Amino acid sequence: MMSEEEGKNREEIPECSKTAVLVESRPLPEDTPQVKGYDFNRGVDYHELFGTYKHSGFQATNFGLAVEEINKMLDEREKPLGEGQDEYEEDEFIRRKNSCTIFLGYTSNMASCGVRESIRFLVQHKMVDCIVATAGGVEEDIIKCLGPTYIGKFELEGKELRDRGINRIGNLLVPNTNYCLFEDWLMPKLDAMLKEQEEKGIVWSPSKIIQRLGEEINNPESIYYWAAKNKIPVFSPALTDGSLGDMMYFHSFKNPGLIVDILSDLRRLNTMAVKAVSTGMIIIGGGLIKHHICNANLMRNGANFSVFLNTASEFDGSDSGARPDEAISWGKIRKDANPVKIYAEASLVFPLLVGETFARRFHQRASNP
Repeated sequence: MMSEEEGKNREEIPECSKTAVLVESRPLPEDTPQVKGYDFNRGVDYHELFGTYKHSGFQATNFGLAVEEINKMLDEREKPLGEGQDEYEEDEFIRRKNSCTIFLGYTSNMASCGVRESIRFLVQHKMVDCIVATAGGVEEDIIKCLGPTYIGKFELEGKELRDRGINRIGNLLVPNTNYCLFEDWLMPKLDAMLKEQEEKGIVWSPSKIIQRLGEEINNPESIYYWAAKNKIPVFSPALTDGSLGDMMYFHSFKNPGLIVDILSDLRRLNTMAVKAVSTGMIIIGGGLIKHHICNANLMRNGANFSVFLNTASEFDGSDSGARPDEAISWGKIRKDANPVKIYAEASLVFPLLVGETFARRFHQRASNP
């Protein structure tokens, strides 16, 4: 029992602290999801695991939302075109083929790493309608058909690698011999293109050059082999910004005169967006490829569905880091859309996204025709 003296010495909790710490909560809406992750007592089931991501929080939630957003694109894509048929379009590459035109954009490192195989799967099975890539995103795919890329380490010393003729892309290693092989392979193609320009009046745009390279490489491991075969246009407005540009520079001395028309490609790309029934954007990385796709969708007052995947932050004002809401302010994404950005490294996340959406749907259809 507390004595009278002890009672007098007992201090009360300061009311301001009590009020600050023990604030009474107001109830959340009844349909607010609760956080809950996967229980491995249920066994190892990766589809079930990824299914719980939406309610796991942080970037796992954004992954789950991105899966939903891509599946909405695919659901829309399966709707019949009806009166939306595009039989009067003479350009087979930009002809409207379904009810949701999907634009896929990626930077060169995605072709350098193993994500290339995920992209090739999408193109091989006609799951996207249009690609926008950097020059490296084109040449790295072609070069891999001529020589392999190897796994190294991020910490390898640049000076030593330079002395050995090895180029480093993160923790990937590309022997410079591969680029020499690329020059030997590419130069006769550039000669042929120049000859066709002079003799037949062909106007070469980046997309038409990439189509030709895809036809010439004739290798089913290549993204651009399948893009050419399936008549999926590939746009690269900065095609000279890479090894392709180096080779074109050398070619301009050996056999000058080749002209590359970027304006005709801009018209092709924008036309695809303008006449689409609905559009979806899946953009891996940032910079030029992100803005080029978004700006094409501005021409139709915004994309209906969007997924961005990159590690960039918005606080430097860059387009790479800009959240989808900024694109809404420009009219590049529609006001009633529910776009998603995953802040994550794409080599880890993009194959999982493909597996939970495009690939899952493809193999389900294949097993239940």
